[in-house]
Amino acid sequence: MGSTNKAVRIGVVGLGNIARQHIANIVEGRVANGVLTATCSRGGPTELAGVSHFNDYRDLVASGLCDAVLVATPTNSHLEIGRATLDANLHLMMEKPMGLSVKEGENLLSCCKPNSVAALMLNQRADPLFLRMKEIIESSILGDLIRINWCMTNWFRPEIYFQVSDWRATWRGEGGGVLVNQCIHNLDILQWLCGMPRAVRAHCQFGRFHDVEVEDDVTAYLEYENGATGVFVGSTGEAPGVNRFEVIGDAGSLVFDGTQLTLAQNTPSTKIFNRTTKQMFGMPETSIEVLAIDRKVNQHAVLMQNFVNAILDDEPLIAPLTEGLRSLAIANGMLLSTWQKRTIEFPLDANEYQTHLQRKIDQSSLRVKAEVEAEINMDSSYR
Repeated sequence: MGSTNKAVRIGVVGLGNIARQHIANIVEGRVANGVLTATCSRGGPTELAGVSHFNDYRDLVASGLCDAVLVATPTNSHLEIGRATLDANLHLMMEKPMGLSVKEGENLLSCCKPNSVAALMLNQRADPLFLRMKEIIESSILGDLIRINWCMTNWFRPEIYFQVSDWRATWRGEGGGVLVNQCIHNLDILQWLCGMPRAVRAHCQFGRFHDVEVEDDVTAYLEYENGATGVFVGSTGEAPGVNRFEVIGDAGSLVFDGTQLTLAQNTPSTKIFNRTTKQMFGMPETSIEVLAIDRKVNQHAVLMQNFVNAILDDEPLIAPLTEGLRSLAIANGMLLSTWQKRTIEFPLDANEYQTHLQRKIDQSSLRVKAEVEAEINMDSSYR
């Protein structure tokens, strides 16, 4: 996996909003030992000195100019471009999600070679908030998990967000809506912190707030192996929206209210107090601490730096490509649960989901982009 090169030559496929942010991180020196050598898009070049431009990703892959490729294109092209990259024995950084479905994700992973460094841009794993939550949960301070609630509805997107794209929020172009686009980050963090659920029963609404064919509002009930339960709510149609994440354990709780993280610890644990107290309306003694966390970090640059370090120095990946299957399975499971009106158990039957998705794709088409100039502020897109 390691390399004797002093720098990793990176090619970027795609020149949309997020691709340009990755490019800026590289060329402005925020990714040590990472050098931008090539770009690819259907449009014009970036006009960066010393950077070659291609109109076909296959030419970029075959150019010999790159050690690694970052894919930041519409989701329906991820599998094709990712396979070509891995088949050429180049390292791969894929923008989320890794494909339209678990089936596509498994297909992509089958192309990885023993020396492949393959990562997914699950940048919220670099958020100090979630890193602190993970540390606390894994320390067993909270005891056995009892309940998990995440209401994540501040992913508001106005109609113009979809109008200026031909692929977003279509089955054919994206394979879904809020679940595979915005909330894929939250679903990844949810399973990263709390583990994969055993089953899900979801209720998705399609085109509730926007002129789209995919889901833009979701409420799901989760069940875990140890008996814990959870509720996940996601939406792109609420303003100002809510971001409230609660992890409740037998010995305490973690609550993020969108602004601050609060840790509560019970003495003794709820289970012990419940069985031993003589107080009819008693409660365990609880200590409350508001945790100060500085969240000012360039998450995308952290993931790219980790990717480069993995290539050069075998540094463990923060978000290996294979882990992208988990959040994608939850998203796919929520959609399948809605379509079939039943509880879906994990591991997901990837073939069954693919059959249902393909029916949607066959009836779907890319939209015609609206002739309108959109005002873009990428800082406003992150939650």
